[in-house]
Amino acid sequence: MAEKIIETHPWGFFLPSNTQVLMLGSFPPPRQRWSMDFYYPNIQNDMWRIIGWLFFADKDYFLDSPKSFSIDKCRQFCTETGLGLGDTAEQVVRQRGNASDKHLEVIRPFNIPEILRSIPQCKAIAITGQKAMDTLLSVLPEGIKEPSTGSFSTFEIEERAFRLYRMPSSSRAYPKPIIEKAIAYKQMFSETGLL
Repeated sequence: MAEKIIETHPWGFFLPSNTQVLMLGSFPPPRQRWSMDFYYPNIQNDMWRIIGWLFFADKDYFLDSPKSFSIDKCRQFCTETGLGLGDTAEQVVRQRGNASDKHLEVIRPFNIPEILRSIPQCKAIAITGQKAMDTLLSVLPEGIKEPSTGSFSTFEIEERAFRLYRMPSSSRAYPKPIIEKAIAYKQMFSETGLL
C-alpha cells in the first residue's frame, strides 16, 4: 500500500486589514498547475476572470500573459476592496494526485474562528465549493444552516453576525457557463458592499 503524502498549505491566509468578505476554497491545486504563488493560481480556473469582468468590465484584467495571472494585481485588488482569501484545509492528502476536491482527504482543517478574530470588519464568508463548505461546517458551531448554491444563510459566532454564502465553483470542471457563475458572484459582492 502506498504511503500517504500529506501536503501542508503553501500560503496561509491573505487578510487585508479591511477584510469584509473572506472567500474560502478547499486547498490549492498541485504546484505544477500554478501560474503564480497566490490564490486561484490555475490559469484554467475562472475566479480572476469573473472578478475582472465584474469589477473592471474586463475578464482578462488580471492576466500577465495568456498563461499567467498577475500576483501584484490580484493582491492590490484584494487589499483595496477588502477581500480576504484563504482555504479551509491546512493539511490534505490527494488521493489521486490531482486538483479535484472530490479526491481530497482533509487531514487538518484551519481554525476559522481564530482567523475571524483577526479580521474584525469581516461580515461574510463566501465558500467556493462543497468540500470547502463541509470542512468549514466541521469547525464552526453546530446548527449552522448550509445555504444552497448562489444564496446565503446567517449565523453568529462569538457575538458577531455573519452571512455564509455558497458560491459556484470557479473551476471549469464545474459545469456552468462563466456568465452564470459571474451573476452569482455579482449578487454576493453587491450584497456585501464590495461591488
